[in-house]
Amino acid sequence: MEELDSEPTVTLIPGVNSKKKQMCFDWGPGEMLVCETSFNKKEKSETVPGCPFIYIIRKDIDVYSQILRKLFNESHGIFVGLQRIEEELTGKSRKAQLVRVSKNYRSVIRACMEEMHQAAIAAKDPASGRQFSSQVSILSAMELIWNLCEILFIEVAPAGPLLLHLLDWVRLHVCEVDSLLADVLGSENPSKHESFWNLVTILVLQGRLDEARQMLSKEADVSPTSAGMCRILGDLMRTMPVLSPGNTQTLTELELKWQHWHEECERHLQDGTFASSPHLESLCKIMLGDEAALLEQKELLNNWYHFLVTRLLYSHPTVKPIDLHFYAQSSLDLFLGGESSPEPLDNILMAAFEFDIHQVIKECSIALSNWWFVAHLTDLLDHCKLLQSHNLYFGSNMREFLLLEYASGLFAHHRPSRLSSDCCSLWQLGVDYFDYCPELGRVSLELHIERIPLSTEQKALKVLRICEQRQMTEQVRSICKILAMKAVRNNRLGSALSWSIRAKDAAFATLVSDRFLRDYCERGCFSDLDLIDNLGPAMMLSDRLTFLGKYREFHRFYGEKRFCDAASLLLSLMTSQIAPRCFWVTLLTDALPLLEQKQVIFTTEQTYELMRCLEDLASGRPVRGEPGAQRLQEDIENTKLEMLRLALARNLARAIIKEGSLEGS
Repeated sequence: MEELDSEPTVTLIPGVNSKKKQMCFDWGPGEMLVCETSFNKKEKSETVPGCPFIYIIRKDIDVYSQILRKLFNESHGIFVGLQRIEEELTGKSRKAQLVRVSKNYRSVIRACMEEMHQAAIAAKDPASGRQFSSQVSILSAMELIWNLCEILFIEVAPAGPLLLHLLDWVRLHVCEVDSLLADVLGSENPSKHESFWNLVTILVLQGRLDEARQMLSKEADVSPTSAGMCRILGDLMRTMPVLSPGNTQTLTELELKWQHWHEECERHLQDGTFASSPHLESLCKIMLGDEAALLEQKELLNNWYHFLVTRLLYSHPTVKPIDLHFYAQSSLDLFLGGESSPEPLDNILMAAFEFDIHQVIKECSIALSNWWFVAHLTDLLDHCKLLQSHNLYFGSNMREFLLLEYASGLFAHHRPSRLSSDCCSLWQLGVDYFDYCPELGRVSLELHIERIPLSTEQKALKVLRICEQRQMTEQVRSICKILAMKAVRNNRLGSALSWSIRAKDAAFATLVSDRFLRDYCERGCFSDLDLIDNLGPAMMLSDRLTFLGKYREFHRFYGEKRFCDAASLLLSLMTSQIAPRCFWVTLLTDALPLLEQKQVIFTTEQTYELMRCLEDLASGRPVRGEPGAQRLQEDIENTKLEMLRLALARNLARAIIKEGSLEGS
């Protein structure tokens, strides 16, 4: 793909008129925002009254289709399975496995196409019906292309079996004949049905000669004059040499038998065996591969590739893959006859017949409305070792580039849309596609993960789990911080503390701990006790969090009447510098019940430490050089100070007496 691409066609956006209004736009992942500015294009200095409109142009609109989402979900499982079994694929088993994977992809397309067809039938308004029918046509074209690529590139069918595969390909995709067959056979007199000869002709065109013979026998039963001709033509159909899958004959033997059979058909035509029946004569000409006779059946053939396969069946049954493109090009030219130009589908199929894989992918990328098809087909062809030599100039290969584009489109589905009321999202599928892009997958995933709005905690947990599984440390920290801030705004302090611990954010953990302590001062009790009681090693994240955990432990000791342990812990909280100065009043107040106990809890030394802390607090002196400490003298109630001094003095006296008596004894 080193050649320069042509300029893209101009796409008009309904409602946007750049001649009247100055427009501005901004790109987003999967979409573009276009808005009208408030400036007149001619007179830029004057503002134009009125409200500007904002237009949202979505690139991957198919992700919002409920039915197509089943296609994305089912194919995701096939894709991941293929990546995981890659190491196990060797030799013949490798080829068989890849063919099976290809057929699985096609079965998903067909199931989706059938559901879309039913939706079109059941549509309540014409516009929806047309939309569904259009999507059916696109899915049908996708399956048609994929099937041909499977035959030519994955199965790599040789001469002989190649034609059998192409016949199956045409029969699968030109399926109107089955409903016609049922209609004719369901009538009272099939041979007199208005579509009888059309049916026989289509059966012959598709190489379904056994069924064509059965139809001719019905004609012979009711028309004695044509019975002999029907029998002769039926014998020619029966004896036509065909290389069946289980046949051991060589291509040379097949060609000799086919040549002899062809000469016999030619002799009957020359002898005028079918001269009295234009229908039978036309069928004989078709079996001889007469191009003029085939082109007379344009309406029944429907398309040039059906014409190609029928032409090969009756003229070149042992066609080699290398010669396919010559017959394909001439069949396209003959069928169109210069009356019309090839459609995008024609160009794609022609590129496949020319074995130009890269052109197939390029044409599909241009023609199809999303990246699903080219991403999965290219990945499968890459596993077939057909694309290894094709690298793109910006550092990635074609497979990875297309997978990245497809995954990016899936990630666009995390945003709410008026096109879909379903809250379920496809972005999670995109994660696995990024995972299997070795060059740029991880960095792309990181960029897209950061854009996912964490609208609910459940969604946030999904995103977080994905990041943790891939050791995306920065993204984990960022998500946790976002959720912690949301929880703080909603006054859910327990959740905020949990997220800040998970993010290992010491500053935010300190902030939340302060909120806990402030709430305690206001309410006199802690919220989220289970969380605080089970902080464990996490309390070491910050000094304030350590203080919160230890202070809660003090209350637990007090509740369990372990007064000595509670007193030691309380004193250590004040003397270790981890307790905020603004909380010292509360701590000293908590000491009052311990000071008033019948037994002496605080020793003389401990009482002196408490008295020193009280005087430091009262004087407003910074504690051991603590910067910016505010003088709190005016905030302390004199009554409370006096109560604390009195309680400490009494305790000191009791402690001295107790310790003195112990020494005397």
